Amino acid sequence: MAKLVDAPHSKCGGFGHGGSSPPLPINSSYKMLTTKTRFQTFEEYLEYDDNSEKLYELFNGELIEMPPESGLNIEIANFLFLKFASLVGHRRVRGHGLELEVRGEPKNRYPDLTIIREEHIQQLSKRNTIRLFMSPPLLVIEVVSPGDIQRERDYIAKRIQYQDCSVPEYWIIDPQAQSILVLELKGDSYQEVGNFSKNGLIQSPMFQELELKVSEVF
Repeated sequence: MAKLVDAPHSKCGGFGHGGSSPPLPINSSYKMLTTKTRFQTFEEYLEYDDNSEKLYELFNGELIEMPPESGLNIEIANFLFLKFASLVGHRRVRGHGLELEVRGEPKNRYPDLTIIREEHIQQLSKRNTIRLFMSPPLLVIEVVSPGDIQRERDYIAKRIQYQDCSVPEYWIIDPQAQSILVLELKGDSYQEVGNFSKNGLIQSPMFQELELKVSEVF
């Protein structure tokens, strides 16, 4: 029978382009689901089903159960869901349940909000997972949870992974700093569009028709 044990803090290998990467932090509240068989490939993991609604990250072949999101994170994500749904339609806006295959460790992420392409709607009809061989989503948004580990994960680890997956635009929403950092992919790396706060109007390269002030989000 599988059992839950505390997940150790681990370091990951290099990301794409042959470069090395800094350690990817793991939330200390995560739990690792140890099973008799380690997952050797992402395909093996995709075939796994524990008949639950739990979300897992695949880290070094082991499953790490994701902790529930905070009420504030959900509130912000839901607000933005409605905003973007009015622009692109609700079918192209996906919440925390969307899974994004990435390079490095862990091998998958669950962004707080994702704007997908029209082609993804059919591709995700059976499983809400965007694979590496698919086109990347247009925009990924993460809401930073309190704590140094969580901040490092969103500002550094995920930034590297989403950049490596060629996600055109990445937002980091920081409730503690009351700011929204917008990053745009230029070539192989993210460039800062702006770090917006207070009554500043958020500038989105991918969604220039968006009219949204930071003060509306918080």
